[in-house]
Amino acid sequence: MSNFIKQQNWRYATKKFDATKKISNEDLEILKEAIRLSSSSYGLQPYKVLIVENPELRAKLQPVAWGQSQIVEASHLFVFANMVNLSDAEIDKYINNIAETRGIPVDNISGYGDFMKSKISSLPNDLKNNWTAKQTYLALGNLLNAAAELQIDATPMEGFEPEKVNEILGLNELGLNASLIATVGYRHEEDANQHNVKVRKSKQELFINL
Repeated sequence: MSNFIKQQNWRYATKKFDATKKISNEDLEILKEAIRLSSSSYGLQPYKVLIVENPELRAKLQPVAWGQSQIVEASHLFVFANMVNLSDAEIDKYINNIAETRGIPVDNISGYGDFMKSKISSLPNDLKNNWTAKQTYLALGNLLNAAAELQIDATPMEGFEPEKVNEILGLNELGLNASLIATVGYRHEEDANQHNVKVRKSKQELFINL
């Protein structure tokens, strides 16, 4: 069995974290890099990721996250926030980044920028925002996999009130919306869920070969 599969069997959605254990700065940088390198449609990455360590902020967030203890007990709290009403300026910024990173003239790839605008900018805002929110799930997947590789526990969460999280973190003023939360740290020895056998569909039920 590959090490990747072993780590996937090891990981689970941790319900109780050990608040005394903190992620090292070195491991935190690896998690951040895993998120940064995540796949994204067009490579655009239409989101920001907030890493919340401040205990006062996290105490404010807990009630609007269904009172879940992970919010305050985990070492770090990641909030994935999608860009709202994505503008052409963000696409232009990405095109400039490509040109600078690869050392090519902007004019050489302006057509790619125009193509993105034709597909994204024409969307109604509700569909556009739904699309940018979906991109955060790709980044979350990289975080979960990288954390498991490091034997760090991570719990993805959709159980929170986005509007109130936005208000607490000042996301509205930044043109952002909280789409996902992930708590990251180390499981508490009293978390009984770590002993449960992982339950998933069988390969025969899940996959269709054509």
